[in-house]
Amino acid sequence: HFGSRVATKHKIVIRGKVVNAGFSFLHGKHRPVNPIFRQDLASGTNIMESFITASPQQLSDSDLLCGRNQVLHQMSWARQYTLQLIESIPHELWYVKPTNSATHVAWQVGHLAVSQYGLMLFRQRGRLPGDLELMPGWLRKQFGRGTQPAENAPGLPSPTDLHQRLDAIHAKAIQELPELTAASLREPIDMPYAAYPIKLGALLFCPIHEALHAGQIGTLRRMHGLQPLR
Repeated sequence: HFGSRVATKHKIVIRGKVVNAGFSFLHGKHRPVNPIFRQDLASGTNIMESFITASPQQLSDSDLLCGRNQVLHQMSWARQYTLQLIESIPHELWYVKPTNSATHVAWQVGHLAVSQYGLMLFRQRGRLPGDLELMPGWLRKQFGRGTQPAENAPGLPSPTDLHQRLDAIHAKAIQELPELTAASLREPIDMPYAAYPIKLGALLFCPIHEALHAGQIGTLRRMHGLQPLR
């Protein structure tokens, strides 16, 4: 539902100078852009809600399709790096939280699968027949945003199962990505997205999100005493 969505241009002024202009989107009313990028932890506000965005009106259909194709190559490259990391970690360490760590490898892998499904499939074309097998409810409930990494709980998916889910969702996303049209990519969307508050922005956020969690996986490797790959 985007019928009441309003776009408002804001000049960002820092130390008396206009340094940027952004557009904020909110159902039915204006919301000022916050250049400080602070998160209201008490209310659980998404920190990205305050990020400066660009107007999608400046994008031609060719620009949108070019951005789509760039995401395809960026995600393919980023996933190769992620796979190198996770495939170098023994399975017996996947559900082990290193000392002073709030996460483990299994949660990172499951979360990347859930997120790619959400950003590149569900948010682009909704849920289709067969998606429940591709991304079952238990996967989202255990590894979605805000969930807590479980240790030694009954019924946890094996590292092999998580790896297969990650591969299947990635293959489906890469298969469907070239079918997205410029008109579809221009449709407005809520957070999370990167740069533009449209469906293209959701795609653009996916390789950024992948790289962020690849960094966390790399840190987990080092905390487990494994040698760096680079």
